[in-house]
Amino acid sequence: MKHLTAAVGKRPHGGWDPDELKRMKDNCDKYGVVFEAIRMDSDYIKLRKGPQRDREIDTIVGNIRKAAQIGVKIITYHWEVVPHRRNGKIRGRGGAAYDSFKLEKDWKNLPTGDAGRVTHEDYWERITYFLEKIIPAAKENDVRMACHPYDPPGLPFGYQGIDQWDSPAIFEAIKRYESIVNTPYNGFQLDLGTAAAGLKNPATEILPIVQYLGQRGKIHQIHMRNIRGGLHNFYEVFPDEGEMDFLKIMRILRDTQFPGSICPDHMPSHPDDPGGFQAFAFGYGYIKGLIQLVNSEL
Repeated sequence: MKHLTAAVGKRPHGGWDPDELKRMKDNCDKYGVVFEAIRMDSDYIKLRKGPQRDREIDTIVGNIRKAAQIGVKIITYHWEVVPHRRNGKIRGRGGAAYDSFKLEKDWKNLPTGDAGRVTHEDYWERITYFLEKIIPAAKENDVRMACHPYDPPGLPFGYQGIDQWDSPAIFEAIKRYESIVNTPYNGFQLDLGTAAAGLKNPATEILPIVQYLGQRGKIHQIHMRNIRGGLHNFYEVFPDEGEMDFLKIMRILRDTQFPGSICPDHMPSHPDDPGGFQAFAFGYGYIKGLIQLVNSEL
């Protein structure tokens, strides 16, 4: 059985279209696919205190109810005030191209984003307000909220005018985030590649993050991609050639009874594979092999 995470269109007032949701659910049922999750947009995090922000909260609560009505159990989201950052390409295996990021020497001179200056206190005030309003509605409707880390985490405060919520240390930020409303309904879409990009030593430092969230039932979906490098200097590679040992991670997921889906993500590109189908087929096969291996150990 395959699992699907989808984005759904918004009506002019911001609410999801129930008819579109039903069509998506019917199509999934037709082909034996579990409509597991929906990605919501991140407009909320750019809003300051005021009636517009409260209207956005009301819309999100309404969308949670709509998701529950068709049986979707997870809503994923990210808090990007500025778009995720990549600023280079590296030639990789078989002529593939690897997206990369290296903190700019002149990063203090980068232009501020459309949202203007956002301090660490601003960011956390908005997050806290969101969680305290949204998580009770999610619990009432049995829908789990899954936050994706900012990509990349650990950027210096003031980068494009923003003090990112998961800077300066992603693990401490994750602990703070999940503790604000301490329930499994407040969890994560844990992107392993993104988390690793905020760590100085991804090979060892990623394992306690997975263990911590897994044993608390707060991982709702996994994005499994690998990187070379780490904090402030990394590039994205195929899953079998990066810093992280996914076999160790898969064993943690098995032992903590992770129930959700594991998805390949940000696979390298190649001119002979313009749609990325071969790369993602490799990613899915790699994940399937890991699952079979760790289950065979029991």
